[in-house]
Amino acid sequence: MVIVTLQREKCIGCNYCAEFAPEFFRMSKKDGKSVLLKTLDKKGFYTFKTPNHEAFDPCEKAAKACPVKIISVKAI
Repeated sequence: MVIVTLQREKCIGCNYCAEFAPEFFRMSKKDGKSVLLKTLDKKGFYTFKTPNHEAFDPCEKAAKACPVKIISVKAI
């Protein structure tokens, strides 16, 4: 299981996440911030869970590239 979490409110809109993992992240046209696809907001945290371990590498690259460190990726 791969778990990806985004703290969207702290996003500065650098677009690295969407570049490294476009199948999981998009940039909002409304406010220019990152959107973690297929998630719901829970107190400012957006979480995506998938049994597909192929999601780990691109999301991990996005997390490492994020200048404000608001993306976390865990493989359990």
